[in-house]
Amino acid sequence: LGSLKGKMTRQSPKAVGTTRSAIPVEIMSRYKDVTLAIDVMKVNTIPFLVSISRHIKFGTADMLQCQKATALLAGIKQIQAIYTGHGFTVTTVLMDGQFEPLRGELALLGMTLNTVSRGEHVPEAERYIRTIKERTRSIYNMLPFTRLPARVVIEMVYASVFWLNTFPATGGVSTTLSPQHLLTGFQLDYNKHCHLEFG
Repeated sequence: LGSLKGKMTRQSPKAVGTTRSAIPVEIMSRYKDVTLAIDVMKVNTIPFLVSISRHIKFGTADMLQCQKATALLAGIKQIQAIYTGHGFTVTTVLMDGQFEPLRGELALLGMTLNTVSRGEHVPEAERYIRTIKERTRSIYNMLPFTRLPARVVIEMVYASVFWLNTFPATGGVSTTLSPQHLLTGFQLDYNKHCHLEFG
């Protein structure tokens, strides 16, 4: 029995396929230039770089190792790559004063930095952060654990953003297409993605 269990090779599973459809031309032509609202969110002292695009309402959250200018710039470049990789152009970024030292670097990337007044925050980013935290707390309250490792907290935030992008956004450019579909063209399959809940 030990020999059978220890020496037999695993059968190759079927590859998970993905479906990708074209982004509607009228949406692509009208909303090709993207304005992003970006801010830093902390969950259990773990910092995340959070962004939400105006009109498309596609959101991202990336965990930051630190909040130095180099780390923030690297995170912004990753967000920009998502949009440019799918034919969109990030032209304007709305941020608070924490990002002011990045103005020159952002200009080299083709983005105009628009900062709010001292002591204020970008309303769109703040509202999106509030929504992410609400969803993350909802997931946490349904888990049978009282303490969570940092990695699980990070994945909870990622899961919250994933599902926010999966359904059509209120006030978005489409009432039938999700932000994820609009930006990437990918569609979810209930039989592949909805069999297990978080945790």
